[in-house]
Amino acid sequence: MSHVTMTDLYEVTMALSYLREGMDRPATFSLFARDLPPGRGFLVSAGLEPALDHLSGFRVTPADVRDFAAALGRPPDDLEPLLGLTFRGEVRAVPEGRVVHPDEPLLEVTAPLPQAQLVETYLLSLVSHQTAIASKAARCVLAAAGHPVVDFSLRRAHGPEAGMQAARVAGIAGFAGTSNVAAAGRYGLRASGTMAHSYVEAFDDEEAAFRAFARTHPGPVTFLVDTYDTERGVQVAARVLKDLRRGAGCAIRLDSGDLGELARAARAALDDAGLDDVAVIASGGLDEYGVDALVRAGAPIDVYAVGTRVGTSADAPYLDSAYKLVEYDGRPVMKLSSAKVTLPGRKQVYRTAGEPDCVALWDEPAPPGAEPLLRTVMRDGCRTGPPDTLAAAHARFAGDVAALPGPARRIREPWSPRPVVSPRLAELTDDTRRRLRARVTGAATADAS
Repeated sequence: MSHVTMTDLYEVTMALSYLREGMDRPATFSLFARDLPPGRGFLVSAGLEPALDHLSGFRVTPADVRDFAAALGRPPDDLEPLLGLTFRGEVRAVPEGRVVHPDEPLLEVTAPLPQAQLVETYLLSLVSHQTAIASKAARCVLAAAGHPVVDFSLRRAHGPEAGMQAARVAGIAGFAGTSNVAAAGRYGLRASGTMAHSYVEAFDDEEAAFRAFARTHPGPVTFLVDTYDTERGVQVAARVLKDLRRGAGCAIRLDSGDLGELARAARAALDDAGLDDVAVIASGGLDEYGVDALVRAGAPIDVYAVGTRVGTSADAPYLDSAYKLVEYDGRPVMKLSSAKVTLPGRKQVYRTAGEPDCVALWDEPAPPGAEPLLRTVMRDGCRTGPPDTLAAAHARFAGDVAALPGPARRIREPWSPRPVVSPRLAELTDDTRRRLRARVTGAATADAS
C-alpha cells in the first residue's frame, strides 16, 4: 500500500479542489499539541526523522490516483490534477529529543497549499504517536533514577510498526536496550531478552530448563524464575549459575507478584550463594509509576523492563495534537471557534534558561541569551543536512530534561510549564481576530439584508 494514500479522504477532496481553483500559493501549517495529557509535565519531540523521509519520497502516482478515484466513486480522469504532485516545500521543526510544551509548534510546513494539505494526516500520525510514546518513555527513565530501562513492548504494541516506533523513541529517551530484534538492527540499539515461561514449562523442571538454556548460550544468561514458585526458582537459578561458574553479566528475572519483596529475597539468596555479581531484573506490567514506587521503596532491582503500558502509553494513549493553517499567500489566518482558537502566522519558539519559553513570530529577533528551537530541516522538498542520529537526539533530551524545573519532572502530579506569547504575536493575533470577526459580521449583515 502506498504511503501517499494513507490519508484521510477529506485531504484528497480539499487538495483536488484547491488545484482546480488555482489555489496553489504558499501555505503554512503548524503542528502542535494543544495541551498535555493528564499526568505529564512535558513532552519529548519525536517522529521528525521518519516524517522527513515521507516528505522526501512523496509523489502521487497513477496507482494512487486510481485508489483515490475508487474511494470517491469517480473516474480516475476526474482526479488527474493530483497526478505527479510532489512535496516541494519547506519544513522548520524542533529536532527530535527536545522537550516541548503546549502550543509550541513541533514543526511548521510551508508549501503550495495542495501539497501542504495532502501530507497532513501522515505527519500528524507519525509525530503525535511517537511524541506520546517518547514522553512516556522519558518518564520511565526519570523514575528509574539511573537504573537501566529496557523496552519489552513489541508484543503488546498496536501493530508491528508501532512497536518499531516505540523501540526507536525509547532509544531517544535513553533506554538501555530493546527486545525488538528488527528495531535493534535498524536503529543500532542493543538487543536484550531472556526466556519465556513456556520455555521453562517445556522441560521436566526448572533446573533442566536452566541448564539447557546455559548449554545453548555460553555467554551471560538470564533465568526467568517465577514460573512456579519464585523463591524456589531463585534458589535453583543460583545453584545452576554457581555449578556452571557463571556470575558477572548473568541475571535472574522477576515477572510477577510483589516485585519489591521478591527482589529483596532474591538478592539475599544470590548474595548468600556468593553471586553478588548476578543482577535482578524486574518486569511485568511496569511503567513509570510502578518503577517509581519500587525505586522509592529501595527495592534491590538492577534493571527495569517495561512493555505494554509504555509501548501503548496506556494512561495517556493519544496526544491532543493539531495541524492548522496559520498563513496563506502571506495572509495570517486563525481559527476562532471556542476552545480551539489558534495563533496566526509562522512562528519560532525561543528558550531562555530559567524562563518560560516564548512563542514568537518566525522573523522576530531572539531575546538576549535565547535559543531558537525550530530549525529549517527541509527546503524545496530536500533535507538541508544528513539524517539526525539517535545519539544526537538523546543528548538533546538529556540536556533539556536536566534543565526542567523539578515539579515538571515529578512522576506524580507534575506541573507543566506553559510558554508565553511575544508582544508582536499577541498583536497579530488581536488584529487577525478583529479582521475575521468584521468579515463574519459583514457577511451576516449582507445575508440578513
